[in-house]
Amino acid sequence: MINKLFAFTQKEIRGMHQAAYVLAALTFGSQLLALLRDRLLTHTFGLSGELDLYFAAFRVPDLLFVIFSAALSAYVLIPFVSERMAGSAERAQHLLSQVFTLFSGVYAFAALLVALTLPYYAHVLFPGFTGAQHAELILLVRILLLQPFFLGVSGIFAVVTQLHHRFILFAISPLLYNIGIILGIVALYPFLGSAGLVWGVVLGAFLHAAVQIPSILASRLAPRMTHVFEWRALAIVIRDSLPRAFTLSMQQITLFVFVSLATIIGTGTVAALQLSYNLQSVPLAIIGMSYSVAAFPLLARAHAEGDFERFRHEVSAGIRHVLFWTLPIIALAIVLRAQFVRVILGSGEFSWNDTRLTAAVFALFVVSLAAQSLHLLCVRAWYAAGNTRVPFFTTLATTALIIGLAYFFTAQYALVANMLETTLRVEDVLHTKLLALPLAYSLGTILGVAFLVHATVRTFRIDHMPLHASLLRSIVAALSGGSVAYAMLNAVVYVFGTRITLWGVLGQGFIAGALGMVTVFVVYALTKSPEFNDLHRALSKKLFKAQPVLGEDTPRD
Repeated sequence: MINKLFAFTQKEIRGMHQAAYVLAALTFGSQLLALLRDRLLTHTFGLSGELDLYFAAFRVPDLLFVIFSAALSAYVLIPFVSERMAGSAERAQHLLSQVFTLFSGVYAFAALLVALTLPYYAHVLFPGFTGAQHAELILLVRILLLQPFFLGVSGIFAVVTQLHHRFILFAISPLLYNIGIILGIVALYPFLGSAGLVWGVVLGAFLHAAVQIPSILASRLAPRMTHVFEWRALAIVIRDSLPRAFTLSMQQITLFVFVSLATIIGTGTVAALQLSYNLQSVPLAIIGMSYSVAAFPLLARAHAEGDFERFRHEVSAGIRHVLFWTLPIIALAIVLRAQFVRVILGSGEFSWNDTRLTAAVFALFVVSLAAQSLHLLCVRAWYAAGNTRVPFFTTLATTALIIGLAYFFTAQYALVANMLETTLRVEDVLHTKLLALPLAYSLGTILGVAFLVHATVRTFRIDHMPLHASLLRSIVAALSGGSVAYAMLNAVVYVFGTRITLWGVLGQGFIAGALGMVTVFVVYALTKSPEFNDLHRALSKKLFKAQPVLGEDTPRD
């Protein structure tokens, strides 16, 4: 059994759509564990000050992670390693060893510096917390500083696993990460308190890296500590990777500012903000991340080989499939927001008003799901082409716009308060000023990504007509599915009643959501969607065999 499981994780998956569906399936399992993790947290704490501290403690380590680790992760290193592999595996392995050694030393120094100096500026970063809360926050942050190191090492390992097309192994790591966090909640918190929660996070990060070790050790690319550095080659890697690191760090900077503003709005708002962001990240991880991860090695190789027609085809296919999935999900998520949040998080200390506030924030976040997914795909297309400037400057402008809108909407919340609270039905809920933050996020993201997609299509000379047709079909399917779901949601109230019970809410959401999805696929079938045909063909094949379908890469010896 163990040998079969190990062999399963080592399977090579080639072809963008096959790899994307495999990644989506395993990512779905990881996201289920993430939802269980969040349910355990809300069951134990509700929207409380303690949960605010737990989520706020992630902001400093997560920012360090993207600055240091993401600069030297798979998406950055794969083009460099691929280029060296054309010469010899030894040269590629030596580059990874240098990166591994450099990251370990530099991050250890930075983490130690943050741990020692944090007490002097924690009150500035999180102004809404009191003195006692700051002391606990500092302890949690210091423990969590171990997390980025393990995740960074795992990211370097992921270069090897992805180059070997071992996407199954790559996707298992997040499963183990969430298992570690869950163990922290159920096993360590009762004995260690809040410190037990974050030690569980550190355990999960360690497992994230450790699961890849057997495969890494068997590869000729396995990184090792080294004292021999090719500083000229490293300088090129660092020069090209810094814009990418800053591009990835923009998201963490945005969340940092959002958490800082939320601490001032009121108790429980940081938790509501993070929980709703986590919920909207579920479809983002399953769709946007899966397609971007699957497409990146294919795009990098196509561009490196000068096969620009194939490059354009893969980018176009990725954009169309992202629209195919995300626009209907946006419509259904907005309609079923309360049911979704209540079923996932609604137990124990998590009250109905907590549900309503979190659902409203979630709805505003999920509006930008398609834009976020397209951002992941387009940024990786530019990276595969060796261009870091366009993603950097567009993401920088988008981040500046989001943060500017966040400060504007929170300061002038009265301008949008009535519209937001009435539309989302939270007029009588506390701390609705929090809605200003996801509103700013979605509005800024959509505007910024619209420009990025336009630049991608124009620069790489991608035929825009299929994209426009796919967008139109997806909008029609989304509106149709959302309308049916809304009508059924109101109709099934007569069956399940208006009492707020788990089974009642689950029944409402399941029936309305299922009929909405059926409507979506019927519309796609009637409009003869090519993406729908791709889905049918991909699912009709054995996903774990390297059999190409439309838009996929043919295996090469």
